[in-house]
Amino acid sequence: MTLLIKYTLIYGIVLMLVALGGCFSEHSGVINIALEGIMVVGAMAGLLVLVMLPSSIVAFWRVFLSIASAALAGLLYSALLAFASINLKADQTIGGTALNVLATAIALVLVKRYNNGLGGTQSPKLSFANGDFLFTIGPITVNVFLFIGLILLVVAAIVLYRTRFGLRLMACGEHPQAADSVGINVYKMRWAGVLISGFLGGIGGLAYIVPAAQIWNFEVGVSGMGFLALAVMIFGQWKPGRIFLAAMFFAVFKALANIYDSTFLSALNLTKEIYNMMPFLASMIILAFTSKKSRAPKAEGAPYDKGMR
Repeated sequence: MTLLIKYTLIYGIVLMLVALGGCFSEHSGVINIALEGIMVVGAMAGLLVLVMLPSSIVAFWRVFLSIASAALAGLLYSALLAFASINLKADQTIGGTALNVLATAIALVLVKRYNNGLGGTQSPKLSFANGDFLFTIGPITVNVFLFIGLILLVVAAIVLYRTRFGLRLMACGEHPQAADSVGINVYKMRWAGVLISGFLGGIGGLAYIVPAAQIWNFEVGVSGMGFLALAVMIFGQWKPGRIFLAAMFFAVFKALANIYDSTFLSALNLTKEIYNMMPFLASMIILAFTSKKSRAPKAEGAPYDKGMR
């Protein structure tokens, strides 16, 4: 049970962070299919900074700089989607898919180049110390991303529902023409929504890789967690509180793949691959039954043209 809770919290926080990012983007009116790629880029940037920093630097600053780098990389990468979708009015789904493919290629090239510079293998792997991200409170060892995630969850809920910025952002995703008519700059609000999604997605990418491993192969990307986060966002009805609950629900299935061989589940003689499939199968089944009741922002996916009202 302890292991189940541990891995559920690890994966749940990741799904929640990335789904919150998608929530901000879609509330502004832009569908962010590129969350998978943003996670890869954020994780790559954060880990490269982590392994390149001198060991003499205090652990706090190692953690802070790596997380800040992941967030910044995700933000900058999401700007490509914002420019294509908002300024060029390109198809948001196609643009996001292209960025997902590009992200893995960028990660492979940069990580291989880093390894070759050290005279090491060409394999796109990074080895790192994840102990810096853990700290102990009494008898409990806590992952720093748990606190970051919970703080950002509260901040996201306040920003969306208790600030002028959040209300304007959601107005742009519901009826951009009406928002524009009262002086709201729809283009700027949509840019803000997409950049926030990149910021959160970059942190989510690093949060997925660091707590669970000490070496990561970027050929596998982030194993579909970005797409699963989209399902979490839809199941959570684009609301931060519900997204948190949905993330923990799907994380239970993801956690089973890590603990099945040490629990009663080992008697079922099922392979790890089957357990890895479970969260995606669950998302398909749940969305099939709940999609009719889903209420997405009305203007999501539709490019805004100021000249057409």
